[in-house]
Amino acid sequence: MFKYLLVTLLLIGFSSQAKVIHQERSLYRNILVEETGDLRCLKFDEKARKSSQSCIYKSNPQKLVFNYTKLTFASLLLIDNPKNVLIIGLGGGTLSNVISELYPDAMIENVEIDPAVIKVARDYFAFKENDKVTSKVQDGRIFIKRAAIQQAKYDWIILDAFNGDYIPEHLLTKEFFAEVKSVLADGGVVAANTFSSSKLYEHESATYEAVFGDFINVSTEKNSNRIILAGFNKFPSPAQLAQRIEKLTPLLAPYRVDIKAVSEGMISTKDNKDWPSDTKVLTDQYSPANLLNF
Repeated sequence: MFKYLLVTLLLIGFSSQAKVIHQERSLYRNILVEETGDLRCLKFDEKARKSSQSCIYKSNPQKLVFNYTKLTFASLLLIDNPKNVLIIGLGGGTLSNVISELYPDAMIENVEIDPAVIKVARDYFAFKENDKVTSKVQDGRIFIKRAAIQQAKYDWIILDAFNGDYIPEHLLTKEFFAEVKSVLADGGVVAANTFSSSKLYEHESATYEAVFGDFINVSTEKNSNRIILAGFNKFPSPAQLAQRIEKLTPLLAPYRVDIKAVSEGMISTKDNKDWPSDTKVLTDQYSPANLLNF
């Protein structure tokens, strides 16, 4: 679950005072659930109350709050009708809920290291589980290692883990991405929620390229989140892209996702490499945590 967006009352459009409706200290972090008018948010740090990991509108839970969640659905321009979905990092379960509604026959596995987060998602964010949508308490990397041993394959892998400061270091390395690639089905896609403003930007980009080759950056706002799309076979032709946009537009409209606008924020690194060629790749031996203070 990994949603480090600076959300202020001004940006959201609410002026009432935030109210804490739940607070607990889990094994991993401080967890808060706050309400501000119609907005309910999950937060991980008492000292940085403006940083929300997940939010919903109580009056309309379908309507997505964060830009990054909308950008994640650019994945559907590269894959069609995903059958097996893996989400690393649960947050409030928003992505899982939406994907389940869009593809009710899809098997969706949510992996979250903190059991308290899963309980909060169920109790406060209407996270839905059934025979096709499951949650597992486990470190994401361990889960993927075991999935590889079992030769599991996923059409859509969403990397959305966040520890309160940034993406956990062991989920940012070349070795980890190679493990992710090993469980990606042929024709599938990896969607990773990360940042445009981090000092790790160039290192992350170089690391994704080292494992997956050319990838796509999806972003509509400068100095904000970016979604990395990697592992796919090839970018669709203009005609294929137009067909997919036409098909997805009415499906995504209830969630306030303008897929045409999202598509315009997709930039391939094939001809738009924006990091130096000598940028050091992140590895299990080299993952400079000091750069996370951005």
